Amino acid sequence: MWDQIGPVLIYKMLEGTAFRWPKPADGMIRLSSAQFSALVEGLGWRAVRAERRPRPAG
Repeated sequence: MWDQIGPVLIYKMLEGTAFRWPKPADGMIRLSSAQFSALVEGLGWRAVRAERRPRPAG
């Protein structure tokens, strides 16, 4: 993972299950921070969507 400062290495093992990684596109896997957090917790990262905020009128 790259956090805008440098590479970050994270190590975690799940008991009784496995991580479900997204398929690489152009040799990279792209996840939002919320999707990454869900993945690391062993949750379904595909269900995590970016929050849409209404744009101010103007």
